[in-house]
Amino acid sequence: MSRTFLILGILNALLCIALGAFGAHGLKRMLSADMLSVYHTGVQYHFYHAFGIIVIGLLLLHFPKSRLMPISGWLMMIGIVLFSFSLYGLSITDMRALGMITPFGGISFLTAWALLAYAIWREK
Repeated sequence: MSRTFLILGILNALLCIALGAFGAHGLKRMLSADMLSVYHTGVQYHFYHAFGIIVIGLLLLHFPKSRLMPISGWLMMIGIVLFSFSLYGLSITDMRALGMITPFGGISFLTAWALLAYAIWREK
């Protein structure tokens, strides 16, 4: 399971770099300053959680029997999809309904971090 999260985290970090560059260079002239800021918020939180997933992969090398750490990793992945990708879509398409999805991604992120802290606390 460690390998899965390491690969997922690394691929998400790669995607963040590509999406960040696309936002900085490709979308700069296409989006309003407000929507560009929304897009960059998506990239920023995507990056934080890509590295969070890498950390989970590394932690699983030390705690391979943990059942909670993988759940935390999957919650981060769900958060990336719901939070970051809804912001990408909102900023590019201006579909305001996508903004209603974003808080569920934030809740997923918060739950993932809380669960990770609890999982580490439980380990002996």
